[in-house]
Amino acid sequence: MFTISLVGPPNSGKTTLFNKLSGQKIKTVNYPGATVDYFSADFDKKYEINAHLIDTPGIISLIPTSIDEIITIEGIYSHPEFGTPDLIITTIDASQLSRHLILVNDLIEANFNVVVIITMNDILARKNFSIDENKLSEELNLPVFKIDLTKDNGIDELIHFIKTEVENNFEKRVINKISEDTFTLVNKYNRISEIEKKVLFPTKTNSKNITKDFNNLHKPDEISLKIDSVLLNGTWGLLIFFLAMSVTFASVFWLASPIMDLIDSAFALSSESILGIWGNNWFTQLLANGLIAGFGSVAVFIPQILILFLILGILEDTGYLARGAMLVDKPLSKIGLNGRSFAPMVSGFACAVPAIMAARTIPNKRERLLTIFILPLLSCSARIPVYLLLIGFLVPTTGSLTAGIILASIYLLSIISSLVAAGIINKLKNKVITEQDHSSFILELPTYKIPRLNNVFFNAYLSTKSYITGAGPIIMIFSVILWALTFFPAGIDNSIYNENDSFEQELIENSYASNIGKFLEPAVSPLGVDWRVGVAIITSFAAREVFVSSMALMFQVNISDEDSIQKSLLKNMQKAKKSDGTKVFTTSSIIGLIVFFIIAMQCVSTLAITKKETGSWRIPILQFFIYTFSAYFLAVISVNLINFFGIA
Repeated sequence: MFTISLVGPPNSGKTTLFNKLSGQKIKTVNYPGATVDYFSADFDKKYEINAHLIDTPGIISLIPTSIDEIITIEGIYSHPEFGTPDLIITTIDASQLSRHLILVNDLIEANFNVVVIITMNDILARKNFSIDENKLSEELNLPVFKIDLTKDNGIDELIHFIKTEVENNFEKRVINKISEDTFTLVNKYNRISEIEKKVLFPTKTNSKNITKDFNNLHKPDEISLKIDSVLLNGTWGLLIFFLAMSVTFASVFWLASPIMDLIDSAFALSSESILGIWGNNWFTQLLANGLIAGFGSVAVFIPQILILFLILGILEDTGYLARGAMLVDKPLSKIGLNGRSFAPMVSGFACAVPAIMAARTIPNKRERLLTIFILPLLSCSARIPVYLLLIGFLVPTTGSLTAGIILASIYLLSIISSLVAAGIINKLKNKVITEQDHSSFILELPTYKIPRLNNVFFNAYLSTKSYITGAGPIIMIFSVILWALTFFPAGIDNSIYNENDSFEQELIENSYASNIGKFLEPAVSPLGVDWRVGVAIITSFAAREVFVSSMALMFQVNISDEDSIQKSLLKNMQKAKKSDGTKVFTTSSIIGLIVFFIIAMQCVSTLAITKKETGSWRIPILQFFIYTFSAYFLAVISVNLINFFGIA
């Protein structure tokens, strides 16, 4: 099939044009052996074009500066699935002609079959200039079309041209590698500068300052400059940025919570309905607590992911996200990160799953992997029920100032632990993160624009779909495995369900997970707890908040009202004794558990999405072992230090 690749610099309207031509019937695909995404689609049926369309990640030239750019550019020369494209459509921003023509010049030099699309003509008009597309076509010796993507002006002419190209189906060209020597680059820039002067014309032809106006063409947009004087200010800019990120984080948490509760309730109702209609047996338990609960653990994150990418999409489309990245780049660079790492880190307080996906915005592979590596250390919303239970034991008075200070301290510790981890891993160089590509945080600040909401919604949808299809199956498999460990072998005996209200507790006490817990009791005893807490820790691997419900089962709480469960569980925890008659829960053991949950890698969803985003199991396996053993070691030290000082 005739193959067309869309190529262009970031923020040049390339993906908007791709969506327009494809009718948004798009597949998100990885280059083989890489985490670099590209979009793939056929043309919208209304255009009657039998060709395949590929949207490549944004680049500024055919000379790569990072691993991801190497993969992208190699895909342009010879795509691993579609080969060399028959036609390249390249988009250029009319207001940034001198910079964007560099890529066009490279494509011509490499001998690709190229058509040029001029976008952002409204921004150029605000600078009192217009572009002569016919003159540019003569200078480049290429077809050139001026298109207004908001009003579809120029699309018909482009479609007619593409149809002609597809019908003629020219023979494949011999594609060349372009030269990178300094002399050639200087000549390239000089030629582009001359072309720009020939094709751009002032719209105010009666102006006496035409030359001066032309010299001012490359100055930043005046509106953007006025806004940046506040948003990039060393004091006000940082304050506004942290406020914006706080609103983003709060929105991901608060807006998603009601929907997440609804999803949770729907899956809980489905489980109860199956058990109510078909009764309790191993098969209905598999459906209700294995498959449905597993799928529910996938679905419950969808609102957070969708809301996060909607907000980030709006911030990016307006041009603000690039400014925020600039503001925090300097402090983050001290620990091997850069400004683009901040937004994923902030969203990590809501949930590590969408935060890890948000790290896609970091172009440097080493910094992206380092950001992903430390994100599980930031205390997500799923840990809140665990913290509230444990703090409730330490500070019995509800809503006390002390409880609030402890919770704030926990979040502060999670931030410090993530920064320390990033600093240590950065110092270790190749030992953990092996990628060697060097980072230079060079960022082109786009002009402020009104976001195209249809693109924002569609890109958020694609990111959410990528989570469901990529991480979802892995989460499902792990959830079913964990269910089986807590269900078998006692669950196959149907007599356990007969008129037995506490059968769930009996299932766990006689399960493989229980056996594992008792086997591991020597390991959890240094934390000051017994095997029952060990089982709760094991089950919390499915999701951290499962720790609370597992504790309720293990310590014989069977009350439907949520507040009563908390109170009853705390009361039973106060009375719980080990086999030697000593208390299971003390100040030291509770603080040890808090330290453990701050650092430990207790989330299968996070491991699954890390595998999806990094392309291998190496980093999630390292995360699991490094964080879990570090958490255990620090928790044991905390318990023994508190005991040493005689605190009961």
